[in-house]
Amino acid sequence: MSQQAGYSPSFKRPAEILRMRRKRARSEGVSSGGRGAISSPCEGASISAVRPFSPGPLFGQGRSGGGVKRRNPFASIENTFSSPAKKKVFIYTDDDADSSDSVKPDGSAGVEGEKLTRTLPFSERLLQAEELSKDVPGKKPTSLSEDDSLFEDEDLFQEERTAILKSPQACAVTSIAPPACVEYPADWSLKTRLLFTSLLPFSWAVQPRATEEAQGLTQHCRGQYTTIPQSIQDPRSSVELRCGFQQCLQFWQHPSLSWLSLFPRIGAERSFTGKNVPWAQDMALQQSLMSEWSVSLSSLYSLLKARLCPYFYVCSYQFTALFRASGLAGNSSITALLTPTTRGLREAMKAGGIEFTLPLLEERRKSKEQGSTAHNQETDGEEEETQSEASDKEDDDDDDGGFSWLTEMGVQDKIKKPDNISIKLHKERNSVCLDHKPESVVCVSGTHTFTLINFLINCKSLVAGAGSQAGLPPTLLAPTAFRGATLHSLKARSVNVKTQVRAGYQDVCSLEVTGPIMPHSLHALTRLLRPAQRGGFSTALYTHEPTAVLNTHTATREQAEQAVELDGCGLHPSTIQQLQEPSTLGKSPLRQLHLNNYSYTWKS
Repeated sequence: MSQQAGYSPSFKRPAEILRMRRKRARSEGVSSGGRGAISSPCEGASISAVRPFSPGPLFGQGRSGGGVKRRNPFASIENTFSSPAKKKVFIYTDDDADSSDSVKPDGSAGVEGEKLTRTLPFSERLLQAEELSKDVPGKKPTSLSEDDSLFEDEDLFQEERTAILKSPQACAVTSIAPPACVEYPADWSLKTRLLFTSLLPFSWAVQPRATEEAQGLTQHCRGQYTTIPQSIQDPRSSVELRCGFQQCLQFWQHPSLSWLSLFPRIGAERSFTGKNVPWAQDMALQQSLMSEWSVSLSSLYSLLKARLCPYFYVCSYQFTALFRASGLAGNSSITALLTPTTRGLREAMKAGGIEFTLPLLEERRKSKEQGSTAHNQETDGEEEETQSEASDKEDDDDDDGGFSWLTEMGVQDKIKKPDNISIKLHKERNSVCLDHKPESVVCVSGTHTFTLINFLINCKSLVAGAGSQAGLPPTLLAPTAFRGATLHSLKARSVNVKTQVRAGYQDVCSLEVTGPIMPHSLHALTRLLRPAQRGGFSTALYTHEPTAVLNTHTATREQAEQAVELDGCGLHPSTIQQLQEPSTLGKSPLRQLHLNNYSYTWKS
């Protein structure tokens, strides 16, 4: 048949297919007595690959004879090569029949389909395939004109997608919310700055009234806490919130010099340069400052021992020491952490009868031991025996400086021997490598902490002998009052800024808090901001890096199970509960803290 004008180029001999459909409809109409519709074969038959010519009724549907005019087969159909429905539809002709094998539908139709031969025309094989497909059980034949979704690829799986979204299992998964984390781990490092950001303003936190500031100071000194409502509609009008904010900004410090910032002390030579330091050349003034400092340190330890002070810091120009009362960080006794340390300081502590441990080195050693297998342990045992024999030989050589082999060769006078100091430093190179590193942190516990207090009081190297900090005692920081202490307040200011979000700008409110921020201050601030900002804010924490390692885990399982009462230490019960948990941060302090929908997330 020659191609006529008006035919779509995407069809091949449509007249032959139309003739085949008329013949099929006429034969089925006679056998079934005038069926209403012609069913298509099941999946797998070739008829499923024949595209219907019209979204309307098929030929022979609803007609009793051949007098009814059929619909235009090319009406309302996409006759383009780019049609998504055309990409998955194939049209077979007699020319294509030679390249195709006999049709094999599913089930029994596949067995009988093998009897079809290539001698039959394609239209006859198509009719036989349809008749065989009617006997396939378990599948209901569907008319090609029953659903318009056959013409659109986007709607082919619409019913299946809807079933997935409405399945009970899917609904159960989407309805389960992640567990809310109402608390974050305690961070024992000292902070120099906190930056809170939120979409709600912090105007309630600045410019307190005189009565609110006085009430906040009184509550801090007496260790009293008012109940903060869980939901606050107007934070500016909440007196409890504003007084509580002033209360959590307070801390105690010794010594106190109004013209000098005594925190931080490590690497703070520039902040002391050019300042008036009258004690630098006055030995009597230095002794007076040191005497007052010793009294304050002894008072702090007595309060710590009586559980009236939860913890305190000793900030020297060389190291920082953290003393914690029994019951905090999972420890059943008083503990002290010093970081960073040097080989000289550790040797001096040993000479003073102070027993200490290196928790990070012990943790690394335990991890290596747990990772070793039984075979490696046997091998290590043999190596230890060999090393012990070698060490015995080295001890014999150490008696004469380790150069006995030079005497045996007769060249002892021609080679210059190293001095004893160099030999000693070479032997102790492993311990020297720890100096000023986080791994050099030492832990002192129990009664040895009292010995450590006496060691610090009598240690001459605790105070710098030269430089901008010469003659100035270390800074003592504590959350509760002690003898010789001065009450200080953290500095807070609120600023509103605009941040770029996509194509526009968004107003973001910020609250900045600066000063020596201790663990209880951080928890008290977040406890107030939680209801005031309606369960949503972000915090950037700036850590005094030498104190980051103070989060090292020091508690044992037996100690963590023992509970110690700390109700009289002057802190809020929720703060005490947080500080009693064993440390989990390790060497990494908190860097970011987020509260979203009253649930905490953090990054260390």
